Amino acid sequence: MATTRSAHTVWEGDLLKGNGVVTFDSSGIGEQPVSWPSRAEQANGRTSPEELIAAAHSSCFSMALSNGLAKAGNPPTKLVTSADVTFQPGEGITGIHLTVEGTVPGLDNDGFVAAAEDAKANCPVSQALSGTTITLSAKLA
Repeated sequence: MATTRSAHTVWEGDLLKGNGVVTFDSSGIGEQPVSWPSRAEQANGRTSPEELIAAAHSSCFSMALSNGLAKAGNPPTKLVTSADVTFQPGEGITGIHLTVEGTVPGLDNDGFVAAAEDAKANCPVSQALSGTTITLSAKLA
């Protein structure tokens, strides 16, 4: 069964001096402020598209790795994953680096690395970030 999750952003002003608020509609977990300086310079208590991608990627990867390990007979006790998304103004996202540390009884390091590589290649967010077609619906208010 397919699911759809939604968020929306209200932006006011131009790119450099404006700001916005991202609202997490599906979960209802609240709102987060965004601005160009928080994206291209220091976060200063605000989020960015890249931080949101990092959150999505680290959680999706962790789910995929947990599932792969369990299906192979080695369910993890704990996985700690971070995703670092690099944004270069004028170029865009230039790289994503995943770091994972796991506690997996009965599995050696080579097996863990292989499972992590598989999760990296096959988690839905990894796949979405590597050439997925993007569609758009747009209208004036």
